[in-house]
Amino acid sequence: MSRDQASERSYFLSTLAATKGQQRLASVIVTLSLLGLVVIAPFAKTPLAEGDAFIPAYQSSLAVLDLITVALLISQYSSFSSPSLLVLASGYLFTACTTVVHMLTFPGLFSPTGLLGAGPQTTAWLYMFWHAGFPVSVMSYALIKGRETHPPPPATRLPLSISIAFVAVLTLVAGISLLAMRADSLLPPIMAGSQYAPAMFPVVSAVWLLSALALATLWLHKPHAVLDLWLMVTMCAWLIDIALSALVNQGRFDLGFYAGRIYGLLAASLVLLVLLAESGMLYKKLLQLTTRLQRLTTQDALTGIANRRAFDHALDLEWHLAMRSGLPLSLLMIDVDHFKAFNDTYGHVEGDKCLKTVAKTVQSSITRAPDLVARYGGEEFVVLLPQTSVEAAGQIAERIRDAIAALAIPNPRSGIGHVTASVGVACVRSAWVATERSHVHSHSSGGVPLVEMADRLLYQAKSSGRNRVVIGRCEPQPEVDPVDEGAEPPPSRP
Repeated sequence: MSRDQASERSYFLSTLAATKGQQRLASVIVTLSLLGLVVIAPFAKTPLAEGDAFIPAYQSSLAVLDLITVALLISQYSSFSSPSLLVLASGYLFTACTTVVHMLTFPGLFSPTGLLGAGPQTTAWLYMFWHAGFPVSVMSYALIKGRETHPPPPATRLPLSISIAFVAVLTLVAGISLLAMRADSLLPPIMAGSQYAPAMFPVVSAVWLLSALALATLWLHKPHAVLDLWLMVTMCAWLIDIALSALVNQGRFDLGFYAGRIYGLLAASLVLLVLLAESGMLYKKLLQLTTRLQRLTTQDALTGIANRRAFDHALDLEWHLAMRSGLPLSLLMIDVDHFKAFNDTYGHVEGDKCLKTVAKTVQSSITRAPDLVARYGGEEFVVLLPQTSVEAAGQIAERIRDAIAALAIPNPRSGIGHVTASVGVACVRSAWVATERSHVHSHSSGGVPLVEMADRLLYQAKSSGRNRVVIGRCEPQPEVDPVDEGAEPPPSRP
């Protein structure tokens, strides 16, 4: 597996390896759940009052939790294009839809026999179909995932695949709902009023074994990802739900009936909670990577100051602002004198140290937030000074030149004996022409003229002896473009 593939795997729950801490937490939850089963099972047949609000509250919560889980899994599928995630999302959609139908047909909830033409066996069989369908989706997820490449090839028709899967699920739910509504004539009776009929035990045992098989399938397909781990915990809770609700109790509204459904709610919540927590973690990683990427694209790797890309962007922005406002925009172009001789004498490692020190010195000479210090290339640095007159820029340039000289970095071949710098100081200001109805301002050229002027002035500084500052005039930009009629020019500035 390539390094890029390994990195990509670390950002998806279906491939992110479960940590020891997560495994211990899962073990604790399963152990506590089993202890709850041991404690409750002897009393599971204890009859309790019919809670009129329990079923709609429980079923509604279950449906909402499952639908949120579907959305998060589909988001993961859209990012990773893993068919196994689509299968698992379909399983959760199946449970959500079946839960709604189960609630609507529950006897005595909305009508004495339930809505949608339900009969006395409808909800019991819907429960069986519901608790058999989800384990099938979990087994399918585990088997498909075991044959996937990492990362899987990119899917070209994600919306179509999602639509087909969801239509298939809705069609299946409609089919089993119709079958359950005609259970009285097509399926053996498993309910006798609110109590279980003799046929219930073999039917629910088969459903329970199907869930156990799904758990075993997940366990055997190692290594276990984070999603696999919590799906196994979910299936443990699912097994306890079925055991309490339909195996060790005797009918509706006894202790096992209520306790089993609470375990079912726990099972629905587990994967959702993990998805939410891990999504938050992955979002944090995304922010960190975005920040790092921004730093890599705008920061010089050697000196840590802004790079040429960041300077070009800032120059373009400040140029447009200066041309609209009429305020001066100044630029210092700084070159380390005799740097090639320094490298030839001391080597490139010392040369890099020298550039770092010079960059730090230039940066420390700038105090205003809008000002930008950047490495322009090689031993050249630039300082962009918005809203700064050429006189003020010249003073800053002299301060920088003195600070670099004061470093006293040895350079025997410089003629002075230490490292110095030459600086060209350029400045531009918009040329405003006012008429009775309109005004015009400088043509936007992206700051190229300012760089060219600073470069010429730097050349003059170097050709006239180096270790000096050459300051130009604040040049107006005569090229004009018309702008909106009726706009007022800015106030004149000295």
